[in-house]
Amino acid sequence: MVDYSIWDHIEVSDDEDETHPNIDTASLFRWRHRARLERMEEFQKEKEDYEKAHGESRRKQTECLKKIKELEASGAAAEISSELLKLRAELQQLKTEDKNLEKKAVELRLKEKKMPWNVDTLSKDGFSKSVVNVKVEKKEETEEEKEHKHKTFVEKYENQIKHFGMLRRWDDSQKYLSDNPDLVCEETANYLVIWCIDLEVEEKHALMEQVAHQTIVMQFILELAKSLKVDPRACFRQFFTKIKTADQQYQEAFNDELEAFKERVRGRAKIRIEKALKEYEEEERKKRIGPGGLDPVEVYESLPFELQKCFDTKDIQMLQDTISKMDPTEAKCHMQRCIDSGLWVPNKKTDGDRGEEEGEPEYEEIKKEDGTEK
Repeated sequence: MVDYSIWDHIEVSDDEDETHPNIDTASLFRWRHRARLERMEEFQKEKEDYEKAHGESRRKQTECLKKIKELEASGAAAEISSELLKLRAELQQLKTEDKNLEKKAVELRLKEKKMPWNVDTLSKDGFSKSVVNVKVEKKEETEEEKEHKHKTFVEKYENQIKHFGMLRRWDDSQKYLSDNPDLVCEETANYLVIWCIDLEVEEKHALMEQVAHQTIVMQFILELAKSLKVDPRACFRQFFTKIKTADQQYQEAFNDELEAFKERVRGRAKIRIEKALKEYEEEERKKRIGPGGLDPVEVYESLPFELQKCFDTKDIQMLQDTISKMDPTEAKCHMQRCIDSGLWVPNKKTDGDRGEEEGEPEYEEIKKEDGTEK
């Protein structure tokens, strides 16, 4: 049978008994608590004294036995025999003290068993652990790290992102993100933005507007996550519930942001096209640069009308006649610029072929890139 007698006397609380009205209850409770603690401390001291005495007795017995064995092994001299008798008598006394200590141990166990439980001894902590949730500050990523992260993400999920960008209905978008929650992140939004600009540059305007709609969907989800301070994957369903049941004001805010985004995309596309044209023109200009470092197109446009007409008609005689009628200094300047731009290549006559105007150069037409003469 189970013995429940241990539960008969439990000092659970200091204030469970009723007291006389003339007695200071608070002082009585404090005295009771202090008296109980003193009794516990006294009992604990008795246990410590017993354990200390018991350990000392065991140590002395061990030393005594060791000395006896050493003397017995050394021989049977008279002095040794006398010492052995003393050690054996001491060992017997230590054993008697040890028996008395054992009786003391039994008394302490009985005393501990009879002591009533209280709030200090009724239970003990199995373990104690405190956990404090501390928000870990994220280290700001460098531009190289961001670029590598975006590139890795796109390589893995590019097909899924494009599929999401082509969806039209709210329910389809929600279901697809439920099946692919990893897409709900900043990298997806960035990819969709770049894709919109690429489509506008390619003059795929209708497709750009479709992808722009999904871009704003993703951006609204990210903004909602920031306001709620949660992971975007945990709140995208909340966004779709809100947008499908939204009031007129919320819907208008979404549409306004969508239209503003499409205008920004058109502006960025225009800038990109202009930049590409400038780069192309600059490359073409570098290809046209003549031996003297001048652009033949710019030189031609700066020539007087009479000289331009000579180039247009491809008449060398007309060119020589026109030059002869111009101021020598001005004519020389124009023709030198034509040479530096590669429009014309001078072909000086030999000494025997020179006419009366010694040193006067003739000009030979050069071939253009398309093979025609100018």
